[in-house]
Amino acid sequence: MTERSVLVVLFDGVQSLDVTGPVEVFAGAASAAGAPGAYRIRTATLDGAPVRTSSGLTLVPDTSLAAADDPDTLLVPGGAGTRSPDPHLVDWVRERGPRARRLVSVCTGALVLAAAGLLDGRRATTHWGATGLLARNHPAVRVDPDPIYVRDGAISTSAGVTSGIDLALALVEEDLGREVALAVARQLVVFLRRPGNQAQFSAQLAAQTARSEPLLAVQSWISEHPGDDLSVEALAGRARLSPRHFARAFRSETGTTPGRYVERVRLEHARRLLEESADGVEEISRSCGYGTPEAMRRAFVKALATAPAEYRRRFRPAPSPASLP
Repeated sequence: MTERSVLVVLFDGVQSLDVTGPVEVFAGAASAAGAPGAYRIRTATLDGAPVRTSSGLTLVPDTSLAAADDPDTLLVPGGAGTRSPDPHLVDWVRERGPRARRLVSVCTGALVLAAAGLLDGRRATTHWGATGLLARNHPAVRVDPDPIYVRDGAISTSAGVTSGIDLALALVEEDLGREVALAVARQLVVFLRRPGNQAQFSAQLAAQTARSEPLLAVQSWISEHPGDDLSVEALAGRARLSPRHFARAFRSETGTTPGRYVERVRLEHARRLLEESADGVEEISRSCGYGTPEAMRRAFVKALATAPAEYRRRFRPAPSPASLP
């Protein structure tokens, strides 16, 4: 089996999970594939000296960046140290990044790639808290704040922390196949695999939690009853407010409209059923409040650029051998 080298860049203030999450995926993939040499993982700092992570842990690198060979996959993690990155680190990434077959950033590691000019003209993402900074400081980058990761040619950028695991699983699936990636996901107890265009937030996290009890109760009702009548009139009735007052208060307290919130909840519910249940598309469309498969298909295409059946085919885990008759 071909050995694929992975080089992880370390620096003071690096986020430890941005490093260890993808490293565990690649190391686990080599074990799952029964090929210890499938990935050769190395870490490097500018001078080869240990660094302290943002949480205070000390990481000891394998080598210095100057002595490191050009890798198959070069990974730049995020952390507080990316806000004002060392110019020598930026220069090294600018020179050596394009030599790698795949250039990957996790979380605010995208700020380093952007500082090196490697994201100019490309679509990219980063942690939701840094998308504004990335867009302001690097206007040539097409920043997409929503997805958990974005792949644009040979360069991939991912959102905060755990999304680096999702991106690493996607790379393993590309290299070694779905079954190996699935085995790693099971070992790490994560879902294989959240699609890159999945939003960084669920509807409940993307919207603010309402402050007043009537609206908080309505939010809970929406999540628990996606197939019910969730029109503004019906929801206003539950909150004992006029539709106009309800819509204004809901947007003021949650930062989004009732209709948009309902759309997100229904989409999340439908995706979860497609991933986890054996129900047909027609049944799922009814239970999620879409009414018809065509209405659900339009919602999926609009939000995810894929139809429900294709979504299920791509992202529902295959049955394990033990579950087969």
